[in-house]
Amino acid sequence: MLVKSLNAIGKSLAGAALAIALLSVPSVAQESFSEAHLDAAREAIIATRSTEGFDNILPDVAERTRALFIRSNPAMTAEIDRVVNEVALELASERPELDKIIYEVWARRFSEEELKQIAEFYNTEAGSKLAKLGGQLSALSMGAAKQWGDALSEQMVAISRERLQQLAVE
Repeated sequence: MLVKSLNAIGKSLAGAALAIALLSVPSVAQESFSEAHLDAAREAIIATRSTEGFDNILPDVAERTRALFIRSNPAMTAEIDRVVNEVALELASERPELDKIIYEVWARRFSEEELKQIAEFYNTEAGSKLAKLGGQLSALSMGAAKQWGDALSEQMVAISRERLQQLAVE
């Protein structure tokens, strides 16, 4: 259960990082990339498992939509389920648009050769393990950093309080 939670946190962090990256891309500047460059980006993204967390976007949106309509009209739950499921299946065909944007984000930041090197590494045993455990490692590292920061804060307050009390006595 903890591992699932950590995976979810890691994927959320990855999603947030990608959202920031996407927002930082100027919409006016439309660079064009060769098919080989975009293919290298796709291979690197697949190898790093960078978009796995996005597979839940459509089901999550469908669930929120379903809940919105059911709250408004609970008597139509069956119809709402059917319609939302139909719409979700129709919208699934739009996923390649997201993938294309992500390929371009990577292509904008890495040369074709760098992307090939990334894919090559992540297709090794060590790289595959890193891709698989990346979310957990990020979540655990952030948890450790938070704990360390909290302990450091307590220590700083205690030491500062002690020194300030000494100054007050003097």
